[in-house]
Amino acid sequence: MGISRRAALAGVSVCVLCWAEARPLFAQAAPEDPRVPELMKEVGELKAEVHALEDQIAKLNAAAAASAAGTTATAAPGAPSQTAQAPVAQPTPVAQAAPTAQAATSGQPAPSGQTPPSTPPAKGPTTLAADVLKGMTINFLLDTYYEYNTDDPIGRVNRLRAYDVSSNNFSLNQADIVLESAPDVANGKRWGVRLDLQFGQATETLQGNPANELRPEIYRNIFQAYGTYVIPVGMGLTVDFGKWASSLGYEGNYTKDQLNYSRSYWFNFLPFYHAGLRAKYQVNNVLGLNFWVTNGTQQTEAFNNFKDQMYGVVLTPTSHITWTINYYRGQEHPDVLYLQNLTSPPPNLPNQQGTFFEPIPNPATGLLNIGDSYATWQATQKLMLGGEADFVEQKLFSYSTPQHAKGGAVYFAYQLTPKVSLAARGEYMDDEDGLFSGEDQILKEMTFTVGWRPEDGFLLMGEFRRDWSNKPYFYGDALGVLLRDQPTIGFGAVWWFGQKQGGW
Repeated sequence: MGISRRAALAGVSVCVLCWAEARPLFAQAAPEDPRVPELMKEVGELKAEVHALEDQIAKLNAAAAASAAGTTATAAPGAPSQTAQAPVAQPTPVAQAAPTAQAATSGQPAPSGQTPPSTPPAKGPTTLAADVLKGMTINFLLDTYYEYNTDDPIGRVNRLRAYDVSSNNFSLNQADIVLESAPDVANGKRWGVRLDLQFGQATETLQGNPANELRPEIYRNIFQAYGTYVIPVGMGLTVDFGKWASSLGYEGNYTKDQLNYSRSYWFNFLPFYHAGLRAKYQVNNVLGLNFWVTNGTQQTEAFNNFKDQMYGVVLTPTSHITWTINYYRGQEHPDVLYLQNLTSPPPNLPNQQGTFFEPIPNPATGLLNIGDSYATWQATQKLMLGGEADFVEQKLFSYSTPQHAKGGAVYFAYQLTPKVSLAARGEYMDDEDGLFSGEDQILKEMTFTVGWRPEDGFLLMGEFRRDWSNKPYFYGDALGVLLRDQPTIGFGAVWWFGQKQGGW
């Protein structure tokens, strides 16, 4: 009931009461009138109606008070309470706005006098692209070097080197483009993707070639390409699918993240990459578990029906010590032979995307076993020590006599100043069956490196390295004359930039 009607009822009540009290006075002053009984009857009816109206007003006031109390209970803490006599123009309480929001989402019309909230606009192509590119980093790296071999080898070839393969030559080691959108579980993003493209001299060593890839030209410049999803199990189960750099061995691909410019024998011997599925589960702050299922070692495409496996453990007993233990089991013998550049294939010869192949009768099925372990210790803020131990066993057939290679390496790194670092590596490999070098020999090397980073994104490295063997093996300046050692002096320059932080 509005305020104007309440005022009118109050006025009627006052008039009726005044007439009731004045009536005896009129009766005494005037003679009896025949209309008085009729007037008295009307006054009695008016009094009854006034009492009924007063009861109705009391009920309305009580209802308004109860409504105000409910509104105050639903208001935010600290908000002023609304009384029963609040004007209609006051803001609508939260409890009354809820039906409006529900009507807006359900398609029903909003109650009269209320404006439904605006619906968030649908995501267009620009918004979707922003979501996909959120956290994306675009990164570039250029790695160059000059090295001189004091043996002055014919053809300027450094033997057993992974990347610094040329002597007396200004060399483009590698040029890389790294695109990555990593998972960000803390902000609700559980997926990620990474693509590494590589060009230059190192590609011939690192990437697919006919020795390990059936169709190497297809994947030549794709160093890594994989997608990631973090499954919400425990501390997170990270699963990658695609092609990725192998973590067998201590050293990696990108020079900016290495202690030395040249790579060790074991980096050159152990697998460079794999294609398949890998999973990592962090049990707690000390223990991490790794498991891979792959096509093989350096096989983007499988060349047999066997799927290799890797089982790994990463221990971090303290924040200064990390210890990795890996066991790899594979079968690295093809069961088909691809016929490259075949212009006149025999009839009915199978092919894959235009490349013809033929099955190998009774293919070898012997297994490859790799035991790999490496650890680092940050002894002080400036001093880091590391070590690696490896054992490799290969069989041609299951009944064949196994071939072996074993050994390891030790590492030393010292941050002399914020911009200058010193590093050293000592290495030993007993290549008793020639699995690595093709000769039964014992190989050793020592490397000393000075690094200077004048600013972030630019690294200069000066290096002296000496390789030696217990047998003549390294090239000299005369054809057919082999030497027992190979000293080199090198200089490397690396540039990189992009948003990616830490190691690549």
